[in-house]
Amino acid sequence: MFYALPMERNLWDFEIKARDQGYLCVAGVDEAGRGPLAGPVVAAAVVLPADAMIQSLDDSKKLSPAKREQLFPQIKEKAIAYGVAVVNPEVIDEINILQAALLAMQQAVEKSQSAPDLLLIDGNQKIKSSIEQWAIVKGDSKSLSIAAASVLAKVTRDHIMEDYHHLYPQYEFARHKGYGTKLHRDLIAEHGPCPIHRRTFRGVSQYVNR
Repeated sequence: MFYALPMERNLWDFEIKARDQGYLCVAGVDEAGRGPLAGPVVAAAVVLPADAMIQSLDDSKKLSPAKREQLFPQIKEKAIAYGVAVVNPEVIDEINILQAALLAMQQAVEKSQSAPDLLLIDGNQKIKSSIEQWAIVKGDSKSLSIAAASVLAKVTRDHIMEDYHHLYPQYEFARHKGYGTKLHRDLIAEHGPCPIHRRTFRGVSQYVNR
């Protein structure tokens, strides 16, 4: 099933639709980190209870870093189940970023503490799984479960990049989180790529083996 509905501001609409159709355990699935020049892609799967109240939860891209950090423990506390998976740059370079993102989402579902009977997947692609799936374009703005997954994925990835900042301080990963800002591109030009750079990405590949 594939959905590309107009934006719904009742973020429970897809979960309600799913439960009306008999699904009992619905997981939202999303990833973070498809665009950066460095670091992993991270995905999360989240199953929320039907009565979950998480104030201000929305697509992680619409939230400030401080708000995401505030919501991060609340989501983990209130979730019935969740899983988080990390796919590293070496794999991204080997299988391409789209396949790496789909793999991360598949692994996040597999790491969930309970087996969902329906997956709400952000985007227009489905993952390798025998579980029924609904792909929802801009799902992180239309489903509370996907929004929760987007926050877990984004905050987890940000923390990873902050750790990498201490390992490779010359690239200032804590500032740009690996995205292709002018600062980051200038630092790659100055220092060349480091082990966590995605060497097949434009903006990095020109400095490989220079």
